[in-house]
Amino acid sequence: MTQTVKFKRVEGNDLPLPRYATQGAAGMDLRAFLPDGPVSLAPGEVRLISTGFHVELPPRTEMQIRPRSSLAIKRKIIIPNSPATIDEDYRGIVFVGLLQLGDEPTVLTHGDRFAQAIIAPVIHATVVEVQDLTSTDRGSGGFGSTGRT
Repeated sequence: MTQTVKFKRVEGNDLPLPRYATQGAAGMDLRAFLPDGPVSLAPGEVRLISTGFHVELPPRTEMQIRPRSSLAIKRKIIIPNSPATIDEDYRGIVFVGLLQLGDEPTVLTHGDRFAQAIIAPVIHATVVEVQDLTSTDRGSGGFGSTGRT
């Protein structure tokens, strides 16, 4: 299924549109919009990085922002609220929060692929209050209650 996602550039944005790197990719690559030059992320620092785009999503969808595995594994940078959600009615600039987990500063440069966006369907549920819930074998067992590993 293909849907149209509209991107609007901020002034001065020379980056390519977000796109899928391969035909089988789940997420579109997002690039760092850093027209004023490279940004250094210190160990433990959290910083918002602009994509340089506003977005308009199709009805009943969301854009999930997730880390690229190379950034997380090789450069030790994660998205602390991953997956971040961009709602269909948001029209502001898309920013991505990054957290540097490494022991050394990491530099991002203009145009670096630093996150990925996945367009996902959204279901609006009807919320009802009940006195009882259907029982299951698991019941109210929490973390680790379904077995080891």
